[in-house]
Amino acid sequence: MSYFTQAEARKVGQQALRGGRSAIDAIKNAQKNYKVTERFDIFLSHAMVDSELVLGIKVLLEEEGKKVYVDWVDDQALDRNRVTADTAELLRHRMRQCETLLYLATENAPKSKWMPWELGYFDGYKNGGVSVLPVMHESDSPFEGQEYLGLYPVVTKEMVVQSNTRPALGRGIHRPYGLPLDVGFTPDLPDLPDFPFGGSRTLF
Repeated sequence: MSYFTQAEARKVGQQALRGGRSAIDAIKNAQKNYKVTERFDIFLSHAMVDSELVLGIKVLLEEEGKKVYVDWVDDQALDRNRVTADTAELLRHRMRQCETLLYLATENAPKSKWMPWELGYFDGYKNGGVSVLPVMHESDSPFEGQEYLGLYPVVTKEMVVQSNTRPALGRGIHRPYGLPLDVGFTPDLPDLPDFPFGGSRTLF
């Protein structure tokens, strides 16, 4: 089991840049705004300061055929810097257009004004639709996120790039948080929650 690293996500993000522009400018100029009625596979919940990593992860997910919503790309007029009712309502609308929410877990995530709220809203709206995507400094580092993240399945690199159908930690799986499945623990598969990216046991 391994996770995406910040270095590889950043590399993919940098490759997507043109002319030395920032990650934000590169995405904004590369993609048209989605329509209000658009549907998405993934709502990517993230810390704004991780914009380059977000770009890399977005590209990697889209290479697997997923349609990924990133607020400052698809709703460019949105102001995430201020917590307002208008911003919250737009994000609610967008989350309802998405099949699943991926919580991009980095060291900056706990500082985000919006990520805990987005996770809580989506979990209430679509039980079983939230997953955690760690982006680590080392691919084999153990993931020990904030305690409440232990309630949700963790998406590994293999699940994204190799269509690995074995779940990581999720609701109803009682074991130390962040440990891989191949350490002697075998979950009771019929009791597992819905898997990310759809209601089947195939992630991609």
